[in-house]
Amino acid sequence: MTNFEEDVSMPVSPMGHYYNSSALSVSVLGVLESETPIDDSKAVLLLKDMFLPINTRFSSIMIVDKKGKKRWKQVEVNLKDHVKVPTFPTDMTLECYDEYLEEYMSKIAMEKWPQDRPLWEIHIVKYPTSTAAATAIFKLHHSLGDGYSLMGALFSCLQRTDDPSLPIKFPSSQTVESKANDKTMLSRLSRAVSVAFESVLDFGWSIIKGNLIEDDQTPIRSGCEDVGFRPVTISNVSLSLDSIKEVKNKLGTSTNDVLVGIVFLGIRLYMEVMNHKSSKANTTALVLLNTRNIRGYKSVKDMLDTNAEAPWGNRFAFLHIPIPKLSDTNSANPLEFVWEAKEEIKRKRYSLAVPLTGVLLDLVNKIKGPEAAAEYVYNTLKNSSLTISHMIGPVEQVALANHPLKGLYFMNLGLPQSLAITMTSYMGYLRVTFGAEKGFIDAHQFKSCFKNSLEMMLKAARNIAAEAN
Repeated sequence: MTNFEEDVSMPVSPMGHYYNSSALSVSVLGVLESETPIDDSKAVLLLKDMFLPINTRFSSIMIVDKKGKKRWKQVEVNLKDHVKVPTFPTDMTLECYDEYLEEYMSKIAMEKWPQDRPLWEIHIVKYPTSTAAATAIFKLHHSLGDGYSLMGALFSCLQRTDDPSLPIKFPSSQTVESKANDKTMLSRLSRAVSVAFESVLDFGWSIIKGNLIEDDQTPIRSGCEDVGFRPVTISNVSLSLDSIKEVKNKLGTSTNDVLVGIVFLGIRLYMEVMNHKSSKANTTALVLLNTRNIRGYKSVKDMLDTNAEAPWGNRFAFLHIPIPKLSDTNSANPLEFVWEAKEEIKRKRYSLAVPLTGVLLDLVNKIKGPEAAAEYVYNTLKNSSLTISHMIGPVEQVALANHPLKGLYFMNLGLPQSLAITMTSYMGYLRVTFGAEKGFIDAHQFKSCFKNSLEMMLKAARNIAAEAN
C-alpha cells in the first residue's frame, strides 16, 4: 500500500488493522441458500438501496495517512465490480452442482483482496444444489467488523416471510446457572481470591501459548507455515436443535456447553480414526467470545451510535480451551466432554485473563506498533489447532428481497490453522460448517465422526434418563 491520504476522518480500529496486515488477512464468507432462483439483474439495485447504506465502511477503502496510520476513506463504488456470477456447465445433477459450489467457494476463499476498492463482494450462484435453488455468497473482510457486526448488518436486510412487518425473532439466550449464591463475606472473599489466582495462571498460559508452545502436529493440524494461504474445503452438516436441547435438558447445562462438547468429541474421534496415537495429543481450541456485555442483536443504527452498548467493530476475545484427550472413561461416557467443556469455558469466561490479554495487545500496539500486535495475534492462532465460533440465527424463516432462505451459514477464512469450525442456528436446525485444509483433512470422514459424536451424546443422555426412572 503506497498511496498516502490526509483528508480522511475515520481511523481503522486496532483489530481491523491486525486483520489486514502483513501477518494476517482474515475474511468471512456468509452463505445464504435461497428457496427460489435468484434474479441477478436486480442485485446492483438491491446493494445500492439496502447494503451500502448500512455502514460507510462498505463504501470505503483502507489507506495510510502521512503518519503511517490506516484509515477508512469513502470512495465511489462501482457495484458491478463487486457482483460475481459464475458460470457452471448446464444440465448437471444436484450432486455435481454441490461439487462445483464447493470448488467455487474454495477458489474465492483463496483470492486476494484488491486494495483499491471496498473489501466486500457478493457471488450469486444461480445453479440448484441439494440444499438450495440458488446460493448467494457474501465475502467480507474481517476488518469491516466481527461476526456480530456483519451478521447484524445481514439481518437488517432480511424480513420474516410470514409477516415482513414483524421483527425477526431469535432464540432465547438464557443459560442454566446454579441458584446457589455466595451470601457470606468469607465465601465472597474466597471466590475473589480463587478468580485472581486462576486469572494469573490463565493470563500467563495465554502468553506462553501465544509465543512459545505450539500444539502437537496431528490429523487436524499440519503445522505448515503457509497453512493460512493453502486451499480449504468448506463443508457442513445440519443438526436438529431439538436433539441438542434434549442433551442440554438431561444434563442441566447450556446449549453452548453441549455444542462444544460435541465438537471436542467429534475431533477426538476423527483423530483416533486417522492416527490412533494422536487421540491423546496436546490439542487446543480457540473459542471466540463476544466481549459486548449484551445478549442478542442490536439494530445497525444502535450499533453505530457513539455510546452504543453493543457497538460496531471487532470486539471479541479468544478463550484457550484444551480439548480433552480420549480415554477409556470418556469413551464409555461421552458426556464427560460436555461437563469438561462447561467447567473450562465457565472458568475462563469470567477470568480476568481475557481483559488482561486485551491490555497486553494494546501495549504491544502502542510500544511496537500494529504490525507487531498483528504478529502476536497470528502466533496465538498458529500455535493452536482450530477456532470455534457460534452465531445465532432467526427462529422463523426469513427472506432476502423476497427470496425465502432455506439455510444460512458462515466461515472464517485466512486463519493460520488447518481447521476452523463455525455454528449457525436457523429455523430449528444448527448448521455446523468446517473449513478444512484441502488435501490434509478428510472432510467426508470428519463429518462422519461429527455425526457419530452427536449420536453418542444422545444415547448417553437417554441412558441417564432411563436409569433415573
